[in-house]
Amino acid sequence: MGTQPEAAVVGVATIRKQVTAWGFWDWGSAAFNAVILTFVFSVYLTDAVGDDLPGSISATTWFSWSIALSSVVIALLAPVCGQYFDARGKRRWLLGVLTGLTVVAMAGLFFVEDDYHYLWLGLLLLGLGSIMFELASIPYNSMLRQVSTPENIGRVSGFGWAMGYFGGIVLLLLCYLGFIVGDGDTRGLLGLTTDGGLNIRLVAVLAAVWFAVSAIPVMFAVPEVPRASADPKAAQAGFAESYRVLFRDVRELWSADRRAVYYLIASALFRDGLAGVFTFGAVLAVSVYGIGAADVLLFGVAANVIAGLGAIVAGRFDDRIGPKKVIVFSLTSMIAAGTILLFVSGPTMFWIFGLILCLFVGPAQSSARTFLARLAPPGREGQFFGLFATTGRAASFLAPSLFGLFVWLFDADRAGIAGLIIVLAAGLLALLKVRAPERV
Repeated sequence: MGTQPEAAVVGVATIRKQVTAWGFWDWGSAAFNAVILTFVFSVYLTDAVGDDLPGSISATTWFSWSIALSSVVIALLAPVCGQYFDARGKRRWLLGVLTGLTVVAMAGLFFVEDDYHYLWLGLLLLGLGSIMFELASIPYNSMLRQVSTPENIGRVSGFGWAMGYFGGIVLLLLCYLGFIVGDGDTRGLLGLTTDGGLNIRLVAVLAAVWFAVSAIPVMFAVPEVPRASADPKAAQAGFAESYRVLFRDVRELWSADRRAVYYLIASALFRDGLAGVFTFGAVLAVSVYGIGAADVLLFGVAANVIAGLGAIVAGRFDDRIGPKKVIVFSLTSMIAAGTILLFVSGPTMFWIFGLILCLFVGPAQSSARTFLARLAPPGREGQFFGLFATTGRAASFLAPSLFGLFVWLFDADRAGIAGLIIVLAAGLLALLKVRAPERV
């Protein structure tokens, strides 16, 4: 577990054990993304805990505001945290600390009972968990170069994304069957009581344990990086000084190679469109295409399987033809499928073209990561992925805003698809102007 020289951990062959250990962090991360933030605990918090919240502001509104505030904090901290991780040579150690804090926040949700007085505790823990989780993803993504070579980085990145999708499927099914399914005062195959929301609170505990156990292998299998020599001043910088170092580096980057800056902007656009596909997919399935509410979970499972398989297959093409071509083809295919969805109706058409959309989400997400990893100078991966997180958060309002705008303008939920298409198209056009990373 000791620190190794820079040449020993960047851009050299790695063993399958390291790649697998790295991918298991993605497998475990679905516990926060899918279970806590998206499908289970956030719904419990807004629909049950905050159901009888007094006042004119709903629990859903408070939830959205808390997530928005978390996004602002992440956008401010991410680039300097990534810079710090690189400079101090403590990438793995900080991944462990931030993952541990995320797990603690998740486990703390057990104390959020089904009473509106506990809403504020739930919002606080979800907000803190979101911040810690996103900051942890910076050293994790930075490790991509440590567990891959320039010849297989696409396959390794695709494997990681696929592990995240499949981990989410397995855990969601375990939670649904064991803790949630059924009616009455007891739920799930375990027969857990719903009194005080106990069955959902235990889901949070399971998710915390799932993430903690899955994150252990990377702590032992992947070596620590040395202090970065690429930016020596960053190691001595305090908090305020870190921003001055960051602005200096961005100015130098703009003068030396604007490609990275252009790519950060382009990727922020299309990544927001990709997020919008999953965010509004379930809403459209029920309200527009007539899929039963009970079948939405089945579609979600199928969508994650398809996206994961797409990421694995596309990883090989990423290594052969480069990440830009993979992203361009994926976005073009998604725009075509989305356009068709604007004009078709019925569950069958949604299953076909909705799954086509999901098929290309995984490849686009995976190659977006490898594109930046190929651009980042050795020793500054953390800083680049910190900026990656910041620009992503800065653009995260576009897809929801345009989706809502088109629904309002045309008084039809179907029209929201056009808003998502516009965001994806804007990201595609911006990406076309960015020169691809050099082939190895």
